[in-house]
Amino acid sequence: MSRRLFPPCRFACLAAALLLLSGAAASAAEGMPQLNFANPLTLAQIVWGAIIFAVLYVIFARSSLPQVAEVLANRETRITGDLEAARDAKAAADTAVAEVNAATARARSEAQASINAAVEQAKKEAADRARVLNERLEQQLQTSEGQIAAARNSALGAIREVATDTARVMVSRLTGRTPDRQAIDDAVGQALAARGQA
Repeated sequence: MSRRLFPPCRFACLAAALLLLSGAAASAAEGMPQLNFANPLTLAQIVWGAIIFAVLYVIFARSSLPQVAEVLANRETRITGDLEAARDAKAAADTAVAEVNAATARARSEAQASINAAVEQAKKEAADRARVLNERLEQQLQTSEGQIAAARNSALGAIREVATDTARVMVSRLTGRTPDRQAIDDAVGQALAARGQA
């Protein structure tokens, strides 16, 4: 890819500028010998300088400058490619970050759901265990109450019997006669009923 760095119109403008500069310098440089354009030696130096400049320009324009232009074009292409690769890498990184964030959010929500499910399961199991334990305790309580009621009734029955025997023995000792068993049993029953123990 060869680009012309200095087109011919610029070269022509440059040559015209040099000629104008030389004409202006000729009128202004009467005191300096190197700017004395009336001298054929100075004029020859300017002409040879312009010719050498033109030859060097043509040589450089045909050989070196296209290579420089190609190097610059290759550099620009490489920089553009690197910028595109960097943009693609940034887009890929942004996509990866978005995927990581989405995966993290998904994992977080799944973990929270698992935790909630485990908590609910633990609550359910604890409630089931508490219900079974309460039922067992209720059965034990009813059994114990039945046993206590039976023991109480047995004790009250024994108290009534002991009280009846004691009353009969005391009446027989005090009076010297054997009292009626049914009458003493009725009297003991009334006394216990008055105390709320019958």
